[in-house]
Amino acid sequence: MAKKDYKNIELPPKYIPKKSEPYMCPEHLAYFYQLLNAQREELEHGSNDVLSAVRMAEKNDDAGVGDDSDSATYEQEITMNLRMAGRDQNLLQKIKAALQRIEDGTFGYSVISGEEIGLPRMLARPLATMTIDEQEEHEQRK
Repeated sequence: MAKKDYKNIELPPKYIPKKSEPYMCPEHLAYFYQLLNAQREELEHGSNDVLSAVRMAEKNDDAGVGDDSDSATYEQEITMNLRMAGRDQNLLQKIKAALQRIEDGTFGYSVISGEEIGLPRMLARPLATMTIDEQEEHEQRK
């Protein structure tokens, strides 16, 4: 089966990749592809909501609605929404990078050593790019 077939695979409901299946077989890739695409779509939709909330808070502030306390609350709300949008953008970039790794056949393999990251780790953290040992070493160096 060609590596691109994962995009057209219809998985059974509640399918979860199993260790008994070949590592990053088309079914595994289809699972992660669908999972990451759903997360990407949710984040993209949510970022529009955050920007709308920021615009609404700015309009209320610009219109002079409320007192100084309300203005402070609006500013706090804008700041919080912008931080959330920034985190979402960062996560969105990681998801897009993971989708690209699926596309080029490197998903599930360490970007450092090329070793299998392992199915349990990928299920727990689909955005993982290193094995547990490599990640621990990376964090100790920081």
